[in-house]
Amino acid sequence: MTIALLLLLSVLVIAALAAYGRYRPGRRERALREVLDAADALEAQLRVARAEIEAVAGSGGEDPVGEAMREMLRQRLWLRDHGREASVDQLDEVRTSIDAARDRIDQQLSRIAQARAPLA
Repeated sequence: MTIALLLLLSVLVIAALAAYGRYRPGRRERALREVLDAADALEAQLRVARAEIEAVAGSGGEDPVGEAMREMLRQRLWLRDHGREASVDQLDEVRTSIDAARDRIDQQLSRIAQARAPLA
């Protein structure tokens, strides 16, 4: 009787672990979600940067944010086409690239804020 009970308990524990593993997002899924979240944040930041640049320099002439927006679109298209089969390392590389771009935009926004400060 105790052997049957232990066997039943073992089967239940294994089934519970299998169910937990199936519904818990893995490292790859988490990495993909983080890349998409970072891309959304960068896109929002680029829109802010564009508005700030236009406020300082006007809307005519060069669009320094345009190339970054196009690169963001290229990354989103790559994710759409290859994200499902991309390795965790590839996803981490894309995330690192997006984070670096966000850092560069932050620096540019800081410079714009400093340039506007004496005018205020």
